[in-house]
Amino acid sequence: MPRLLVLFAHPRLEKSRANRALVQRLPQHKHITFHDLYEHYPDFNIDVRREQALVAAHDILVLHHPFFWYSVPPLLKQYIDLVYSFGWAYGPGGTALKDKYCFHVLTSGGNEQAYTPEGFHGHTLHDFLLPLKRTATLCGMRWLPPFAVQGTHRMGDAGLELAAEQLALLLTDLAETRIDAASLSMLDRLNDHEPITR
Repeated sequence: MPRLLVLFAHPRLEKSRANRALVQRLPQHKHITFHDLYEHYPDFNIDVRREQALVAAHDILVLHHPFFWYSVPPLLKQYIDLVYSFGWAYGPGGTALKDKYCFHVLTSGGNEQAYTPEGFHGHTLHDFLLPLKRTATLCGMRWLPPFAVQGTHRMGDAGLELAAEQLALLLTDLAETRIDAASLSMLDRLNDHEPITR
């Protein structure tokens, strides 16, 4: 069975109703590891070797974060910069990430309509994720579409609860091999996955 590593990064989790709801509902499963980067590295002093060993022990990387200025929070960016190193993740001999699946779980205050060519931000979510997608594919990873919880500023408790349940079912289906990760690449967003776990 595949092992999932949830790399969680939120610099002010105490202020985030949406991310708290998602994290609280993450399944307790022997094949799912939750790793809070800000809890482990409040000083940004990342133990690269430890993190590389953790990544190597998993098959699917789940980068869970709020969408900060159309990208990831600073600690997660630093994590990518340091852990995905030359000679390990890419370049000569750099095959440690090859064929691992990768996707983002992200939250945004702006709603889905705001992330369209006609919307407030003028681009799609996929447009903004392109640098992260290219980073992953450069390292030989298999990129999957994001699981996106959007419009969180105005989302009620019921909406957050539904999103948290959808995410929990998706991760459980992956961990239990009820779905083939490759089949998810055809979706626009992983939110469109029809859960098999009940």
